[in-house]
Amino acid sequence: MSALRSAHRICGFTLIELLVTVAIVGLLTSISFPLLELTTKRTKEHELRDALRLIRGAIDAYKQASDEGRVAKLDIKGSGYPPSLDVLVSGVPDAKNPKGDSKIYFLRALPVDPMFAQSDQQQSSKWGLRSYASSHESPEPGLDVFDVYSQSTGVGLNGVPYREW
Repeated sequence: MSALRSAHRICGFTLIELLVTVAIVGLLTSISFPLLELTTKRTKEHELRDALRLIRGAIDAYKQASDEGRVAKLDIKGSGYPPSLDVLVSGVPDAKNPKGDSKIYFLRALPVDPMFAQSDQQQSSKWGLRSYASSHESPEPGLDVFDVYSQSTGVGLNGVPYREW
């Protein structure tokens, strides 16, 4: 009879063991949530850096094409920078092509600002624009696009506001 009792006790878990297991799983889960949030924020910051690098590279390519005479300047006194971000995607006529039927494209699509995502706005209006005539301290849009920045009010993991990246 005692062998039957001991075999019966070995088969299951006690309520205490189950509660300890649930408590340990809950503790591990609560520890992992801040790490998940940190990883998500780090991923968004990486996407922001890539988007800014891509747009700024396209702006520089437009300026270089303008300096080489491949893009017609709208104004003689113009800076040679694009008038808007949409021009980088829609393309501009190649001024050096004798037929005038080809375009130069600088971006396939305008990247999304991962820190300032609102679906009700056009993609180009989500980026803050700085014209060639405005100062770095107080960027303002103007007749051209010299630089872009995020309009997010958040602060990065490095302590620098996203607007200053």
